[in-house]
Amino acid sequence: MYYIGVDLGTSALKLIMMNSKGELVKSVSKEYPLYFPRSGWSEQNPTDWFLAVKEGLKEICEGADDKIAGISFGGQMHGLVILDKDDNVLRPAILWNDGRSTEETDYLNNVIGKEKLSKLTANIAFAGFSAPKILWVKNNEPEIFEKISKIMLPKDYISYMLSGSFATDYSDASGMLLLDVKNKKWSQEMIKICGISEDMLPKLYESYESVGTIKPELANELGLNKDIKIIIGAGDNAAAAIGTATVGEGTCNISLGTSGTIFIASKKFGVDSFNALHSFAHADGNYHLMGCMLSAASCNKWWMEEILKTRDFIKEQENIVNLGENKVFFLPYLMGERSPHNDPDARGTFIGMSMDTKREDMTLAVLEGVIFALRDSLEVARSLGIKIDRTMICGGGAKSPLWKRLVANIMNVEVDVPISEEGPGFGAAILAAVGCGEYASVETAAKSIIKIKEKIKPEADLVVKYEARYQKFKRIYPALKGVFKEIG
Repeated sequence: MYYIGVDLGTSALKLIMMNSKGELVKSVSKEYPLYFPRSGWSEQNPTDWFLAVKEGLKEICEGADDKIAGISFGGQMHGLVILDKDDNVLRPAILWNDGRSTEETDYLNNVIGKEKLSKLTANIAFAGFSAPKILWVKNNEPEIFEKISKIMLPKDYISYMLSGSFATDYSDASGMLLLDVKNKKWSQEMIKICGISEDMLPKLYESYESVGTIKPELANELGLNKDIKIIIGAGDNAAAAIGTATVGEGTCNISLGTSGTIFIASKKFGVDSFNALHSFAHADGNYHLMGCMLSAASCNKWWMEEILKTRDFIKEQENIVNLGENKVFFLPYLMGERSPHNDPDARGTFIGMSMDTKREDMTLAVLEGVIFALRDSLEVARSLGIKIDRTMICGGGAKSPLWKRLVANIMNVEVDVPISEEGPGFGAAILAAVGCGEYASVETAAKSIIKIKEKIKPEADLVVKYEARYQKFKRIYPALKGVFKEIG
């Protein structure tokens, strides 16, 4: 049998077909628009997602006949999708990297209070989370707010359109600031604070659970088997963690996608005292801590395509040789920042240039800056006594040998590279297989399917050099924080 994982990313859709042995059979990619109507705003049209999914399913399932058993999802988190009573999309989805809800975030953190939020949801408010966006719509688009019948996350919109089941999973719901993460139920007090009702929110499932089968009319339209199960899936980071076997206790995964994350799996619920890391449910049925930066591989994409006007990423890295000796630093906060600073006003910054600064120095600074910023979150985990000396890696940035080497030496960890670097889509396919009964559990499936193709060890001399550079890097943001606020 075949299992399909749908990775609903920010810049593109990717579908993965996996067989019952866990082998990648086929992949298909589709693109859709991303809109920035104002500075710091980020939106997409949910109907664009669904059209892309239908086109992708037609293409990837061609020739598979009745061998497709299940479809699951790994979707961009936090995005606010709202429907009216007739299931019409009320407005473009407000995405995870949208910073418009600064006032609402401040209200939640400072008026409701961080301590109370942490008690209710295990997290504090970030501008990217769903609850501040709900309040933003309430405060700025009251005529739309009054029409809300259903509130859902991006992947759940696709699941709803495919199955008719109004559902979400615990991992994705964790990022809404509406879930009591520890007890895995909606927080009635947060629902009241946001001025909504529980019937506006989807039913909660574990990531590997089936929410129904594909709608018969859609099966006919797409030429698919009517018995295909729809497995609810997970938020993209939890799905990516499944796709790298970051399950169980104490395993770590670094994702260099549009956003960047460090993901630490745990069988026990836990919260860091400063709420610098997110405390979420995991797709394996357990929990995890996660640090998330808003711009990771997207920083490199911006630098290459918008500034250097090239798409030849590999060529731009070929002549970079001065590892650990670069005098240029880059703050990768192009869309503001989440972990650990929680500052939507932060911005991307080059510092340290001089007359002898070269193109390669600035390119290296961008790559280094992303890993320095991820290390900020790693240091929070280490301060909690969590020992991390190795990590898996995935995402588009993981295809760069240089970037993987920087991860090993800036973080002083051994980097394990899986054979498949398909990220959330592959993890979603594994969840589909578990949901269809192919494997007994997510942990069993992930550990039997995921294999390592490469190990990158830290180099003692570079570790020393990068330790010194990191100590300088972490002083730059505090020095500029007030300036970012002033320049808007």
